[in-house]
Amino acid sequence: MFSTLLKISQWISSHITIVIVAISALALFVPSSCLWISTKAINPLLGIVMFGMGMTLKPSDFKQVFTRPKDVIIGCLAQFIIMPLIAWALCKTFSLPTELAIGVILLGCCPGGTASNVITYLAKGDVALSVGMTTVSTLLAPLLTPFLTYLLAGKSVDVDVLGMFISILQVVILPIVAGFIIDYYFGKFTRKIMPFLPMISTITIAIIIACVISHNAQKILECTLLIWGMVIIHNLLGLGLGYAIGTLLHLPNPKRSAIAIEVGMQNSGLATSLATTHFALYPMAAIPGAIFSVWHNFSGSIAASIFRRHN
Repeated sequence: MFSTLLKISQWISSHITIVIVAISALALFVPSSCLWISTKAINPLLGIVMFGMGMTLKPSDFKQVFTRPKDVIIGCLAQFIIMPLIAWALCKTFSLPTELAIGVILLGCCPGGTASNVITYLAKGDVALSVGMTTVSTLLAPLLTPFLTYLLAGKSVDVDVLGMFISILQVVILPIVAGFIIDYYFGKFTRKIMPFLPMISTITIAIIIACVISHNAQKILECTLLIWGMVIIHNLLGLGLGYAIGTLLHLPNPKRSAIAIEVGMQNSGLATSLATTHFALYPMAAIPGAIFSVWHNFSGSIAASIFRRHN
């Protein structure tokens, strides 16, 4: 039984793109199949993903931050400067409707996604740097994500900075801290379930995406090309500019790859959660995050194969 579950977990975690694309297609074209998932479940589901991330963190990961602060600082600055500015520029250039603009800007202001660590590993990049960047950018998110969102979108809509700060603490920071503490004190138990965490995270993220897409299927079908275009351009520019910064600073190829992937792959689950919670008057604001979850796993896989040749 255990070996069978382990094989299933390994297959799902290694075919994350297929799983997410399949569930997204189901939610889009047969929305009734996923409407049973309440939008109120998004925050708890994201908390599960973050809890799993916390369980994978070790004290040595934080040691990387202090022993290599320059690399992590460069990566985090790139993360919170490049992606928000690209998002803002795209919204202005293409005169996006307010609902979509909020979603794109919110997505750009979020920290790096947990999938970036896996993609960096597949790319033979600097995994320690990737984990350090993800950790630091996530810990900075309660302050920077609300502030940057207010700075770039505050003139268009009412941004509840304090509410977003509290939400990120609740659905991101607290679950990560809880997961870290449980792993630290109950390591023997967590090691047994560790092989199944990628599967749990993949399925949980897929459920979040299915929820958002199914509840907005008609609207998505009406403006699919516009949303997909913004998401794809946003992601590709993030990957490209992240790599360019590493090149300009003459960093080794593995570090360039890690920064590129970390910058280009956002925590789209958090963007979706915040949009659903704090921009309920603009339901389409959650769509860019949901579509980004589908696309960045696909583009990340391609980027990993390209970077792997150079690393």
